[in-house]
Amino acid sequence: MRIDGTVAPGYEAVRAAFAANFADQGDIGAAVCIYRDGQPVVDLWGGLADPDTGKPWERDTLQLVYSATKGVVASAAHLLVQRGQLELDAPVARYWPEFAAAGKAEIPVRWLLTHQAGLAALDKPVPLADALAWTPMVDALAAQAPNWLPGTDHGYHGRTFGWLVGEVIRRITGHTVGQFVAEEIAGPYAVDFFIGLPPAEQHRVSRLVFAPKPDLESMPDELIPEQIRPMVAAMRDPESLTNRAFQITDPPDIDFNSPTVQAAEIPASNGIGTARGLARLYASLIGEVDGRRLLTPETLADAIREQTSGIDRVIMLPDRYATGYMLPIADLTLGGPDSFGHPGRGGSLAYADPTRNLAFAYVTNHIVEGALDLRARNLVDALDTGVE
Repeated sequence: MRIDGTVAPGYEAVRAAFAANFADQGDIGAAVCIYRDGQPVVDLWGGLADPDTGKPWERDTLQLVYSATKGVVASAAHLLVQRGQLELDAPVARYWPEFAAAGKAEIPVRWLLTHQAGLAALDKPVPLADALAWTPMVDALAAQAPNWLPGTDHGYHGRTFGWLVGEVIRRITGHTVGQFVAEEIAGPYAVDFFIGLPPAEQHRVSRLVFAPKPDLESMPDELIPEQIRPMVAAMRDPESLTNRAFQITDPPDIDFNSPTVQAAEIPASNGIGTARGLARLYASLIGEVDGRRLLTPETLADAIREQTSGIDRVIMLPDRYATGYMLPIADLTLGGPDSFGHPGRGGSLAYADPTRNLAFAYVTNHIVEGALDLRARNLVDALDTGVE
């Protein structure tokens, strides 16, 4: 397998691990980029952007990264906080008056970002076309009563996060979250990332390839690890909050390979960019890149302070959240105890470690579900062997 790109001295183990992911872990097309002290020290790509056509992965190939998009949206929100345009502990209804319906008048903006708002699912899913059109979806969320008492617990707003936070951004700025990211982050900071893909960029996008999912329905209970049995039980129940949180469109399936879906703004799930772009973004959160820093140390400190932790009532597994970013836990260590970031469904991962002034991003088009996916972990482990 041909691997292209560059690796600074001392980071050769990352290149070896990246190549091993293709040889041993089934990677098809992927890229990894690492910044240290504001400079790229690893920038690698390889494999196929489309195995059906044999199209190779190029330096500028774009990859849909699912929930790794949430970290970009959170960064946009914190930029507004820094500018004095958004108060995280103010009611959402201050910026979005319609949101006050159904007992939600006192929910603060921060809870949208910390998954504590109780709006993970809709009682009545909306047609996919309405979700892609934006306004019908945010209207449905404004009318929705919370799934649990807000502030008392947290549950992963896997799909709704982006519309909720994105509508607050739109109400404040007059721009959609995709427009705001393009104009205030991607353009000025040279971050190759899109929420709502322009048609002119479509030719750069790799094709998602989905590995077979584990058959949880027929798997005997005794073969299911004890720690994930509550999650599996919830997934087997079509009416569970776990399932409803990811079935907010009717029909529920969203084809993320569809150009129509990629052109829309689904800011929790359909961000598209390069590993280089994501790593550069996270590097600019924790320090200067080419003489510019996106968030001040004070803004960042509040953004990455832990807000909630414990068993997530949607995914039924332990997790920890700052304000919009995930924090490390035993089963998802990110870059170590001081790191923050966000993974994406099927393998992608982006994070920063302010203590070591490191930023990391890995993107892949081979979507692998489950705990046995070691690709990102292998790269992080290899990075740690070369970093003092």
